[in-house]
Amino acid sequence: MMPLLAAAFALTALLYAAVGFGGGSTYSALLALAGFDYRLLPILALACNLVVVSGSSIRFARAGLTPWRGAALLTGVAAPAAFLGGLTPLKQEVFVGLLGSSLVLAGAALLIPLAARGEGEAPPAARWMPLLAAPIGYLAGLVGIGGGIFLAPLLHLTRWDNARAIAATAALFILINSVFGLAGQLIKNGGDRLGEAATLGLPLLIAVVIGGQVGSLLAVRLLPQTAIRWLTAALTIYVGARLLLKF
Repeated sequence: MMPLLAAAFALTALLYAAVGFGGGSTYSALLALAGFDYRLLPILALACNLVVVSGSSIRFARAGLTPWRGAALLTGVAAPAAFLGGLTPLKQEVFVGLLGSSLVLAGAALLIPLAARGEGEAPPAARWMPLLAAPIGYLAGLVGIGGGIFLAPLLHLTRWDNARAIAATAALFILINSVFGLAGQLIKNGGDRLGEAATLGLPLLIAVVIGGQVGSLLAVRLLPQTAIRWLTAALTIYVGARLLLKF
């Protein structure tokens, strides 16, 4: 079971890293389909998120691509909401339903064409994005995702900034929300869950490190972004649908 699950985690990390996301929702769904305790799912998924997006966040920052003022505003609004989401108690059936639905929506979001603005003033709709950051952050903490997969398409639709700046913002958004969501989950479920998750999740963390690095390489050198996004969307929708149908 564990070798197959680790391979699935590596593939998920590969695809998501190639399009600039962490993959937290799909990690949770894979664990749910494998029959693991649902209270461990967000902890493991958010830990894997941190592994996948921390490197990309640092690379974006070093390259000077992160629009710190706008990214800090969106993240600052979302992070407390992610913490509250992590603290919110959920029954298993509610958690699985929200997770499966978020996966299907996330997959659909990946199919939205990219259309970022060039130089000049941001359109009026872009100025309302901080209001949407809070519910995205809350959902992120609630089901163990970073939320960037929902934020990025909205930023593109509103032409909030150019494509690289949006990718950098999404990576930072996922990173910080994952930290705050994980803190909320650990307080809710107790510190003992962290040790249990670490013991169970070490092979999975190694798998996402490998998959994430390969995904970054593919994004830069080999596969076109459109093909990667379609593959990632197909995987996300398939796993979400499987989860909803199973439970």
